[in-house]
Amino acid sequence: MTVAPPPVARAAASAAPGGRGRASAGFKHLTECRLGGLRGSHREAHNMMAATGRKVWMDGRMVDFADARVHVLNHTFHYGVGVFEGIRGYPTTDGAAIFRLREHVERLVLSARLYHMKIPYTAEEIEQAILETQAANEILPSYIRPIVYRGEPSLGVKNSTGKVSLAIAAIPAKKYLGEGSESGVRAKISPFRKPHADALPTFAKAAGNYLSGYLAGVDAQKDGYEEAVLLDSNGYVAEGTGENIFLVRHGKVYTPGLESDILVGITRQSILEIAGDLGYPVVEKLISVNELLTADEIFFSGTYAEIAPVKEISHFPIGSEAPGPVTRQILATFRRAVLGEEPKYRSWLTPVPAGRPIARARN
Repeated sequence: MTVAPPPVARAAASAAPGGRGRASAGFKHLTECRLGGLRGSHREAHNMMAATGRKVWMDGRMVDFADARVHVLNHTFHYGVGVFEGIRGYPTTDGAAIFRLREHVERLVLSARLYHMKIPYTAEEIEQAILETQAANEILPSYIRPIVYRGEPSLGVKNSTGKVSLAIAAIPAKKYLGEGSESGVRAKISPFRKPHADALPTFAKAAGNYLSGYLAGVDAQKDGYEEAVLLDSNGYVAEGTGENIFLVRHGKVYTPGLESDILVGITRQSILEIAGDLGYPVVEKLISVNELLTADEIFFSGTYAEIAPVKEISHFPIGSEAPGPVTRQILATFRRAVLGEEPKYRSWLTPVPAGRPIARARN
């Protein structure tokens, strides 16, 4: 079946090799329409986590939540040069546990290296500090946010020598796309693109890297959607504003490959393993807008979003139900895995012991 994509999709698809000019014209027209007056329901977003907690770990000290402060002239605040992780803590059959802690810390260290930030702790010390923060806050399920930043007052873009700090917070977890997102969300193809890796190191989970996602997300919300789908610089499907994306066609599970400059998600990798273990062929490839719009099923994945089925893309309905049968099976297995109910995936969970010693910063 051939489906004619909406204007946004046509402009986006034309940015594939040979069609860049038409994409630019489509974006220009779309931008002019936006400036002339924003459309949609203007409904309030319900996907913000309440930033409340008990304690925050800051450079080896556990401080009260209200006292976790940095200077207003810090380098990260002004230029977006900071890297972070989003990690989940779950109540399991054996007590509190953190999902894929080691992989998250490995990516945090990689992100810091790509942004020339030397973290004054080893990976093992960071893991210990995260466990300690989870234990100190006694929140489950939790969303844990370690962030590496330059917090001292210092203006000027090329600050590569200022003090690098680490802070870790744990707050009550919610779902990025809303508490009802497991029954399906509506998304639109965004006029904003995922930056190419020659503009920003897209493998890094960095603060400044999320500006395009912010613009795409606000644009989608103002048009009445819960989420946006960003295309890569060549017009292929990349990801959501804070999630990776999967689609199902004829019993196979597809997701954009690394050539689309995606963030290599920890939950994405978990889904790839689960889908394969369930017997579904898994393909990482360039995905066109036409393939997206004619998919049998689509879902987003991420630590914040977990798994969120998509029931509509830019007014095109996806499949006959959300979640579809393949998504439903993957979602059920993932849910059991994070709760410690799937023996095959128990190694993904790190138990949270009480009374961990504090990792101290090196001078």
